[in-house]
Amino acid sequence: MKPVLCILLPLLSLLGVSRSADAQTAKVPAMKTHHFMMMQYSPVNRIVEVSAEGSILWEHPMPGLAVMFQELKNGNVIYAYGGSPTGVQEVDRDHKVVWNYTAKCEQVLGFSRLPNGNILLGEQGPCQAVEVNRKGEEVHVTPLTTSEKPAHRQLRSLHKLANGNILSCHEADATVREVDPSGKVVWEYPDVLNVFEAVRLKNGNTLIGCGIQARIIEVTKDKKVVWEFGAKDAPELGLNWICGIQILKNGNLVVGNFLRGKEGMGVHAFEVTRSKHVVWTFADYKMAQLVTMAHVLDE
Repeated sequence: MKPVLCILLPLLSLLGVSRSADAQTAKVPAMKTHHFMMMQYSPVNRIVEVSAEGSILWEHPMPGLAVMFQELKNGNVIYAYGGSPTGVQEVDRDHKVVWNYTAKCEQVLGFSRLPNGNILLGEQGPCQAVEVNRKGEEVHVTPLTTSEKPAHRQLRSLHKLANGNILSCHEADATVREVDPSGKVVWEYPDVLNVFEAVRLKNGNTLIGCGIQARIIEVTKDKKVVWEFGAKDAPELGLNWICGIQILKNGNLVVGNFLRGKEGMGVHAFEVTRSKHVVWTFADYKMAQLVTMAHVLDE
């Protein structure tokens, strides 16, 4: 199948990405230009900042396997890294490590920065959520439920909720779980294969990126699907494996599309509205083969 790399003429000219002749550009509203940051998984595992014109503004190599990051208002970037050692680092734009926490588990790939500045680590082997402060002190440890024995696929994204509970994505279990501070499961949503990201919305629903099911869903507390966006809604995107999701201030979603097994056959990232209009896409196979997430920086 020949991929459609971008569906917006203005963005295509900015990014310098080729497009399929049958792109439905007339149905897409006008857009403002963006620049963004992405986690490139291969051929080199690095964080890359890309301009609206498609050029690399900044890049930072990973000290170990990494799949997610978070940019800060001061320009610094935080990421989790696997390997030996494993943990979470914050670096400035001069690549200086300004904060580092080395974990005692087998691997850390998931994390989130809390409003108070603490970091929530998703530790694998054993599977647990560990909150640490800027001094590197453990504030609280929450055991997490998983049936997976090997460490690597136990856990991906995790977030601390307003009620103090933890919302975590268990890739091998294909399940999103909410646990209280003691680790008791109080809610879960199963059958989301290779799940990477889940976010609790202000209305109490949960937005879930359903991994290799190539769709995003919003589900209620009683597990009813009230919104969905998937391959059938935009076949030109070549959706393959939904990973990182950024919720913009206007409610739009910026989504990372992991193309493992379908390299060169879809977009790396895109922005979509809740009315299912694709605003922009990014695919540059010379720059990256696989991308796990992208975040717009100038919304």
